[in-house]
Amino acid sequence: MNTTKNYAGIPDEFAKLETSKIVLIPVPYDGTSTWGKGADKGPQAFLEASENMETYDIETNTEVYQQGIYLAPAITENSSPEALVAQVHKVTKDFIKRNKFVTLFGGEHSVSIGAIRAFNELFDNLTVIQIDAHADLRQEYMGSTCNHACAMYEASQTTNLIQVGIRSMDVLEKTVMDEDKTFFAHEMVQDEYWVDNVIDLCTENVFITFDLDGLDPSIMPSTGTPEPGGLFWYETMDFLKRVFAEKNVVGFDLMELCPNPNDNSSDFLAAKLYYKMLSYKFEGQDVEENYDNSYVAKPSKGNVNKFDLNDDED
Repeated sequence: MNTTKNYAGIPDEFAKLETSKIVLIPVPYDGTSTWGKGADKGPQAFLEASENMETYDIETNTEVYQQGIYLAPAITENSSPEALVAQVHKVTKDFIKRNKFVTLFGGEHSVSIGAIRAFNELFDNLTVIQIDAHADLRQEYMGSTCNHACAMYEASQTTNLIQVGIRSMDVLEKTVMDEDKTFFAHEMVQDEYWVDNVIDLCTENVFITFDLDGLDPSIMPSTGTPEPGGLFWYETMDFLKRVFAEKNVVGFDLMELCPNPNDNSSDFLAAKLYYKMLSYKFEGQDVEENYDNSYVAKPSKGNVNKFDLNDDED
């Protein structure tokens, strides 16, 4: 898929796998979406928008690409939802074991099942923060447990799942949902302490899964299932900045961009959002001139990591 050579057109010296701290995995998959199609075109639209983005971040006074961002080959498995999840799990886990800060860009939300599974296997006591319009807590949908409507079911059973921005769900999902860890959009708008409350519920290690329909459609119209009443840009940035500052974010994904050929503003927002999240993660960290992990599996500083450093199993 990747017609883009390097992420954001960065120089080759910052895009090599061996010396990059960050890995970006595109997953152009749209196998289980049920309304607006096109999430499989999201990664390429995101990459093209990224090439037109300024790589200096004003707020953090950083150029985070200098930490090294390797654009991995796209995961193109589409024989079945289960096969896609298995491949995402394997590739994600391999890169984590190489001591990379692993990020993914989808694709529809079922992609996150495999990613979260990998992070949960390798990091102790994982919190998953889901920013989303939809609960995605069905155990099975349309004959598969790997449907986009089931994207968070496994995480709800195996991790500390915190759901933020929810405003659409099936009544049966209430039987699975932990409402003490669910922040409904209609309540958040009246609660000035919701950010504090989310952070208080987090463990130290956090994975963020960001469904772009969690944002308000006035700023993010190009998604498969837009819902009114979502988050806006600066409140989202304030929230993310605090999570990255106060917790150990071990990775993240962005999902559900469905590009509109007549309006690329959503593509650019997704590009900016991804770069802002990296900027918050690496703010205050020096660029290491001789960084080279040579594929040695070891936990990053501050990461509580579960895998045996001598274990090469998938």
